[in-house]
Amino acid sequence: MDQLDNRKVILAVAVVFGLIFLFAFSSSLFYTIQATERGVVFYKFSGGLDNDDIKTPGLHFKAPWNEVYVYEVSESKEEEKMDVLDKNGLSISVDVTVRFYPLFDKIGYIHEKFNRSYIEKLVIPEVRSSVRQVMGRYSAEEIYSTKRSEVENAIKDETGNVLSENNIQMKALLIRSINLPAQIKQAIENKLEQEQQALAYQFRLDKEKSEAERKRIAAEGEAAANDIINSSLTSALLKMRGIEATLELSKSENSKVVIIGGQDGMPLILGDN
Repeated sequence: MDQLDNRKVILAVAVVFGLIFLFAFSSSLFYTIQATERGVVFYKFSGGLDNDDIKTPGLHFKAPWNEVYVYEVSESKEEEKMDVLDKNGLSISVDVTVRFYPLFDKIGYIHEKFNRSYIEKLVIPEVRSSVRQVMGRYSAEEIYSTKRSEVENAIKDETGNVLSENNIQMKALLIRSINLPAQIKQAIENKLEQEQQALAYQFRLDKEKSEAERKRIAAEGEAAANDIINSSLTSALLKMRGIEATLELSKSENSKVVIIGGQDGMPLILGDN
């Protein structure tokens, strides 16, 4: 009986110590991945970093000596303000926003290459580099006005290609503002205004030319019609039409005098008045 009691005591003590151990090391044994996170585990004694075994949201167990690296995989945004030079060496201040996120199933490879500082080591430097390279191929006027969307798309494409090669998906890259020296900005705006005025003048001029052309064509058509009518009005035809008109008038009840053989052989009609 005593031996059984001893076993119960030993078991109870073991359970107590087990619970103490569990509570003491629970943070090392269990971890939680949130809905917008993914995790990757480094196995210290059995293979190192497992790039392909990505831990999804939920509660997970691990050995106390293994390390878990958790990544936020929702869309992130970085804003950069920098000074760049256009192709003529003019200094331009640019504000850029980039939106991106790491590919969910590739965070192991991102961690292996950049650790969790991939934004500071990869995203920001690549954005700044692409902005400087692309804007260096255009003039300040093109960047500020005529080719702004082209510049923006070129920066987006070049940055996106580099990030994609490193398992980062770029969603958008926007140029928020472009600031030029005041005198340069004013000169560009004056030039654009003059170009708009020139376009408006050219539009009015083209419209007036079109109207003049329309009137000329209409006049030529009317003249051609008159020529056709005049060429068809022979003296014999006129006499015949005159006789036909005289016959019609003679049927009228109003009193009248009809003289046959008037000027040019046409009937002459005299009414009461």
